[in-house]
Amino acid sequence: MKHVLSISLGSSARDSCAEVEMLGQRLLLERRGTDGSLERFERMLTANDGIVDCLTIGGTNLGLYCAGRYYPFKEISKLAGAVKQTPVVDGSGLKDTLERRTVGWLQERGVVDFASAKVLLTCGIDRFGLAETLDEMGVDVLFGDTLFILGLPWALPSLGALQTLGKTLLPLVTRLPFKWVYPTGGKQDEIVPKYQRFYEWADVIAGDFHYIRRHMPDDLGGKVILTNTITTEDVTELRARGVRLLITSTPVIGNRIFATNVLQGAFVCLLGRRPEEIEPEDYQRIADEIGWEPTVRNLSETAEGEHSE
Repeated sequence: MKHVLSISLGSSARDSCAEVEMLGQRLLLERRGTDGSLERFERMLTANDGIVDCLTIGGTNLGLYCAGRYYPFKEISKLAGAVKQTPVVDGSGLKDTLERRTVGWLQERGVVDFASAKVLLTCGIDRFGLAETLDEMGVDVLFGDTLFILGLPWALPSLGALQTLGKTLLPLVTRLPFKWVYPTGGKQDEIVPKYQRFYEWADVIAGDFHYIRRHMPDDLGGKVILTNTITTEDVTELRARGVRLLITSTPVIGNRIFATNVLQGAFVCLLGRRPEEIEPEDYQRIADEIGWEPTVRNLSETAEGEHSE
């Protein structure tokens, strides 16, 4: 049995472990949080080097892509660099493939009409593949990087503006302590309502769920949330706020929905190659072979037992 271990800077309260079968192979998918502790994060990475089949990191990224260039997070890349034997991934390989496909899948099946929808993407640089796809489709989209990352009172109106911001700030931002740019540990549990007019403007709110949740208002009546890494408690909160549809780009596998980094780790194990040897087409092929589809939940209907990561 192949073992995929996700080590996250997020809360340990979200820890989980499950055995699944994919393409005839048994996989143990496990997630452990470090409650924001970089020291525990590093210890767990190195302690499992050569022990598990794939290490994945959650609650953070190894780096970010923008306009064809990669910007590694200095702090996180240094810690991950201490792992010498086991492959390490952060989910970016699937963010760039499955999230692009998700938008087309939703449009083709009439789940969301992006031609008429207004979309707030909380952090386009974190989901650059999704940002590019929305732009290519001509969607009315605002990029919230200036709001959710910089705390400024305006959003970016175009992909060009997002690219300019990324090229200007990413060389600096990726050298800062990661906790300055992303909620980690207990901060992920806090909700501080803010930017209400942008939430109200949007028909679809997309992006990393911790950004969406951190500043969401009490009323999200009729909204569509397009995200990942949702727990049962998160679903309850969104339903109470009136969210109509909750969509995740990762499918239900073995009665669970796993975060993108965990699923990429599973794909790496199925492919049997180092991440640097894997092309986007390889991830697409595995997705097709497992019968990939986004998970769409109508939260206006009565729940019958939610899935959690």
